[in-house]
Amino acid sequence: MMQQVTQIVYANFDKTVSFKRNIAMKAIMMTAVGGPGVLQLREIPTPALRRDTDILVRLKAAGVNPVDTKLRSRGTYYPGSLPAILGCDGAGIVEAAGPAVTRFKTGDAVYFCNGGIGGHPGNYAEYAVVDERFTARKPAALSFAEAAAAPLVLIAAWEALHDRGRLQAGQKVLIHAGAGGVGHVAVQLANIAGARVCATVGSPDKADFVTGLGAHHTILYKEMDFVGAALKWSNNYGVDLALDTVGGKTFTATFNAVRFYGDIVTLLQPGNDVDWKEARQRNQRVSYELMLSPMYYGLAEAQQHQAWILEQCAALFDTGRLKINLAHTFPLEKAAEAHQLLEKGSIIGKIALIIEE
Repeated sequence: MMQQVTQIVYANFDKTVSFKRNIAMKAIMMTAVGGPGVLQLREIPTPALRRDTDILVRLKAAGVNPVDTKLRSRGTYYPGSLPAILGCDGAGIVEAAGPAVTRFKTGDAVYFCNGGIGGHPGNYAEYAVVDERFTARKPAALSFAEAAAAPLVLIAAWEALHDRGRLQAGQKVLIHAGAGGVGHVAVQLANIAGARVCATVGSPDKADFVTGLGAHHTILYKEMDFVGAALKWSNNYGVDLALDTVGGKTFTATFNAVRFYGDIVTLLQPGNDVDWKEARQRNQRVSYELMLSPMYYGLAEAQQHQAWILEQCAALFDTGRLKINLAHTFPLEKAAEAHQLLEKGSIIGKIALIIEE
């Protein structure tokens, strides 16, 4: 693609910034609702800064999350927004900054969760525009691909455990699907907080994996009743907090594994057939965690809190206390293949798209 000196024109003030950049960029466009084949490589205009706190990021990698496949197959949060660029997670280099930007400068490496749900363009692209307030400095210990795989699951796990579940040191925590994207991060964050961690997993290999991340006990849910196993582990008292990343029957069965006055946090929408009797009789607090809500509703303060979470996690990565398991990478143009693999299930960790080496 040709390069030339262009100008970014800001909408709300009289200032321009000149720099060398692509007049067009490559992006994966969701052209319709459907299977992975609706993801098509296109060449579109490079985005321009719109607010004085925006930064233009030359993306090096983008994370691939289950929400991406759901939006592709069911439709985005914004009907009529197609074609759209998916991908909430990104990592890259700041190429330009608005006049009110104070936290970053050109050349800084950043990571973030922003866009990708239909309203604001996502990160399956060569460039993205992000408000600096919703962005964090990339952990030095991580590659760009690893950093891009991390934001959504870090925020979801942190908010679920700390903001919703009121996690305290010494508590016993049950984490479902401990080897998954959110699960493997939640196991580590709970362990870092001083909790005792029990994780459900689907295979011995996954049990070994989460044990290596700090889980104190694992339950092979295909071979045994996880409720009975969790009760035995907690001396028939019940765990203090459970994180549900599975939903369905697993969610309702979890009521019996949690103590009286305990906490359950779910990432999923409970079905209309849920029997709440056990949770009610146990006086349990059930909380929802949807980390995309601040982006969807434009809750700037909550988005800044999420950037703060990423800053805290960056420090944990850089001191070796936290890891992200990047299971697979694909070049940008093979985003459809990444979706196909993710939808097969049984991935240990995360998937990322490599945009620029």
